[in-house]
Amino acid sequence: MTASPVAATTVQFNPESRLYIDGRLRESATGHTVDNLNPATEELLGVATDASAQDMDEAIAAARRAFDTTTWSTDRAFRQHCLMQLHEALQQEKEDMRAELVAEAGAPLGMTYIAQLDWPLAEAIRWPAQYISDFPWERQLEEAALMGVPYNRVVVKEPMGVVGAITPWNFPVEIISNKVGQILATGNTMVLKPAMETPWSALRWGRIIAEKTDIPPGVVNIVPASDNDIAQRLLTDPRVDMISFTGSTAVGELIGRLTAATLKRNLMELGGKSAYLLLDDANLAETVPGCVGALMHSGQGCALTTRMLVPRSHYDQAVELATAAFAGVTIGDPSDPANFCGPLVSAKQRDRVMDYIRVAKEQGARVTVGGGKPEGLDRGYFVAPTVLADVAPEHRVFQEEIFGPVITITPYDGGDDGAVEMANNSTYGLAGTVLGSAERAMAIARRIRTGSVNVNGAIFYGPDAPFGGYKMSGIGRQNGFEGFEQHLQTKVIAY
Repeated sequence: MTASPVAATTVQFNPESRLYIDGRLRESATGHTVDNLNPATEELLGVATDASAQDMDEAIAAARRAFDTTTWSTDRAFRQHCLMQLHEALQQEKEDMRAELVAEAGAPLGMTYIAQLDWPLAEAIRWPAQYISDFPWERQLEEAALMGVPYNRVVVKEPMGVVGAITPWNFPVEIISNKVGQILATGNTMVLKPAMETPWSALRWGRIIAEKTDIPPGVVNIVPASDNDIAQRLLTDPRVDMISFTGSTAVGELIGRLTAATLKRNLMELGGKSAYLLLDDANLAETVPGCVGALMHSGQGCALTTRMLVPRSHYDQAVELATAAFAGVTIGDPSDPANFCGPLVSAKQRDRVMDYIRVAKEQGARVTVGGGKPEGLDRGYFVAPTVLADVAPEHRVFQEEIFGPVITITPYDGGDDGAVEMANNSTYGLAGTVLGSAERAMAIARRIRTGSVNVNGAIFYGPDAPFGGYKMSGIGRQNGFEGFEQHLQTKVIAY
């Protein structure tokens, strides 16, 4: 692999550092701030407001009031108008958002032209705004007469109410975009609690909404908080009707416990340990190098295919090809378009990944490339792209989400049945890739217990595609028709 040093930050930012509550940009009630660090240089970029318990309470109250006392939940044409305003405003600020993502998330510049920024900005708000006109908000049932007098019945879809949205640091714009689009299009109001590692990418939304849209005060509130007890108020407050969470399975379990007392609906997109599955008729020279896709954003993505599964007869060749592919990856300054890999988001995340590599070696895995800090990168939270061969299903790195630039390679026996069994040997079920002859690959894709599968280079991604997982990868679906349904209540009226 090739590592390039990281220069000091020279980009001039115009960030938003204030909270957005009840239509106002403001500081925290306590005046507290948090440092925003550049993970590639460990330099201070600036600060962001750190919300207090009072701020969170006021945000929840504002969202409740906006839902209960305005026409936001019922005026679909107005919602559509506001969301299209938001879509257009986001396009105007795209380049500022790109610079912030590279600086505070360590996102490689090339990634911002796809899933980190350009893809979601193009459709994540516009698609649900337009779908407001197409969604079946009411459905007429057959006439009935159980007591002898005929009557009609209609099924009505209504918004849930106040949605608490909790988002992570790895793809902040992408995840916030898809939550905002679906939550608002369906008539809900929201309190967004974004990750503190990437605050500017979230807080900018407040300024855009305040200055460039007609979205009423209280409909959207943005409240980053470093204190988990403050964030947890969203989970226990009875004024909040639903939680939409993207993040780790461990936190998802906590959310399930804390929301149980108020029986909130939970939409949870959690961890993944997705398979990159090669069939015995796949062309290895063409398909194995695609495993570098697991290095997108340095492996910090829940749907990345980090478990390569290969027929035992092809195993040695696959290890050789994967090692060569990882060795050719460029790593370093994320603002340099030549670099495919950037830093991990924090020292904590870097240390976590390094610990997984250590445990893998102790359990018998073999490092064929990488395994440590890249040479020539003295600053920043970098881990070299790493291939772990000879990984068995009982190893921790086979079963647990590493969230770093690491793939495992495991052989399987037993033909297609053995491939399916190995792919499903996971507590997770978020995504996956199958590579081989079209008919066999499609048949296997239907047997893998995951929420999405890419076959032979196709990509499931899009605002019209429901996204979520089986098993410990989550509950519910975001985006598409199913995403609308997830944010709505169902009522039957007889008349």
